[in-house]
Amino acid sequence: MNKTGFSSITKILDRYELDETKQKRISREWQDYAYRLAVALDDTAHTAIYMKLVKDIPRDQIERAKSFVMDAGARSKGKMFMWKLKQIKEEEKEKTQDK
Repeated sequence: MNKTGFSSITKILDRYELDETKQKRISREWQDYAYRLAVALDDTAHTAIYMKLVKDIPRDQIERAKSFVMDAGARSKGKMFMWKLKQIKEEEKEKTQDK
């Protein structure tokens, strides 16, 4: 910090690691969301799968599955996410059939 109490923008940005190789491929909001989801689930090897899911499945269902996995503290977050997402989709399907 300097005398005025503010840090330079360079020092602030140096605190964050930016993965420039991934960022070059991201041009839409849903792509960014999918990449962040893959990072949160420690599963960046399967980012393309998350991009497909985010594009096709309602965001609230994805958020519910993500929240469940984060609260559970699973070893394999990606697998648990896919399992929970399938379960949520089946629940939604049953709700629409009951109406």
